[in-house]
Amino acid sequence: MLAYRHAFHAGNHADVLKHLVLTQVLRYMAEKEKPYTLVDTHAGAGGYSIEGQYAQKKGEYSLGVSRLWDAKDLPEPLARYMELVKEFNPDGQLRQYPGSPALGNLLMREADRLRAYELHPTDHRILKSYLETRPNTQVFDTDGFAAMRAELPPPSRRAVVLMDPSYELKTDYGKVLAALREGLERFDAGTFIIWYPQLQLLESAQLAQRLKAAADNPKAGAKKGWLHVRLTVQPQTDARGFGMLGSGLFIANPPFTLLADLQACLPYLVEKLGQFDGANFVLEQRAA
Repeated sequence: MLAYRHAFHAGNHADVLKHLVLTQVLRYMAEKEKPYTLVDTHAGAGGYSIEGQYAQKKGEYSLGVSRLWDAKDLPEPLARYMELVKEFNPDGQLRQYPGSPALGNLLMREADRLRAYELHPTDHRILKSYLETRPNTQVFDTDGFAAMRAELPPPSRRAVVLMDPSYELKTDYGKVLAALREGLERFDAGTFIIWYPQLQLLESAQLAQRLKAAADNPKAGAKKGWLHVRLTVQPQTDARGFGMLGSGLFIANPPFTLLADLQACLPYLVEKLGQFDGANFVLEQRAA
């Protein structure tokens, strides 16, 4: 578990989808004056060097954010996301990629609370140093799945929870589901964003349906419904079922604007990030 470093995958197609959704949700939260809390359960190091040995080893950014860097025809939500990536690279070259805590840092106001959890000792140290001057911020080296008990409900009764574990361990699938259930039980109006990899594994294939059932549970369901998005960018080429075909996000209590944002962006992402003729997306929503 602690061997995982997101630096190998920084800026890939999954980051593009995940951070497009995250930034649109945070912008929506900032439309109201009342502060909110962002809980990032698997925060990583905050930012990643595209030129470093980790990112260069697999070069996944070249099939992700790099394909959007010089684009002039981006749909507005994607253009606003890329503005933040470029703000993180003030010299005009794609040298660094902002992780979710960095994007939060760029978008959140001083009164908004950031709670970041990261177990990897090196990434935790880097993240804590990066965020040490930001007000209303705490960085923990404890289990992010347990954060629901400590963080929810938040003082302002407004919260976004991002859960994006590595899923290197199959137990992460069950932990994500349990965390969503507990989160909704503790604060059923919170916005919960759960990222997952699209793999040829039963746990991955079943996760979205299990999350929908949890959000639909009348005892601890999502007050405002849910939204599910999946972007498939490459075919299965490994006979053993290994390899990430794409990724998805399940959002409980999404902003009402998010569906239209994704409708505008997903065809473009299929065109730009798809690596085979069968690249496609799934977008579905259940309103409250």
